[in-house]
Amino acid sequence: MDKKLTLGWGVTGAHGFFSAVVDAMARWKGQGVRVIPILSPAVQRVAGGGKNPAEWRRCMEEAAGEKAILTVAEAEPLGPGEVLDGMVVAPLTGTTLAKMAHGIYDTSVLTAVKAAFRNQKPLVLALCTNDGLGLNAVNWARLLTVRHVYFVPFFQDRPLGKPASLQARFDLLDGTIQRALEGEQLQPLLREGAAQD
Repeated sequence: MDKKLTLGWGVTGAHGFFSAVVDAMARWKGQGVRVIPILSPAVQRVAGGGKNPAEWRRCMEEAAGEKAILTVAEAEPLGPGEVLDGMVVAPLTGTTLAKMAHGIYDTSVLTAVKAAFRNQKPLVLALCTNDGLGLNAVNWARLLTVRHVYFVPFFQDRPLGKPASLQARFDLLDGTIQRALEGEQLQPLLREGAAQD
């Protein structure tokens, strides 16, 4: 990296993707980027993915080398302080997606998203929702039209068993963040599953 960057990293409650997120935080930290974990209430309170909430928090803080932001009050200074050069929400659940698309900023993660919008910084979203082609389809489609919003390319992970489910290609997460920092959307947006490119 040519200059020291600060990335806010919002994590919402799709626990099956937490290991990939921990690895990604460590990679970006290893490139000299300051990574600030920002954990939603579900991440702080609900066990899953083989660990309890305290264990996941510890893993993310160790990977990022930073204390996690947990509350709206802790996240609020990110906006006026212009702390972030970019914001990542990975994984992004359908609930947080729906609130974001309607301007509802009632959690630590959503308050950090508001800071990115306020300061016109790139916002990278990694969808992980069983409802992506259901009622939530209108929400990610709405955000596609918003300036400075970039999506990790995604696919239908189980089109027969869960036909409305969408999942980000986490193998394309780093590339999406890099392109977003340059003001570009990684294309194509709609992909086959991670086993194929």
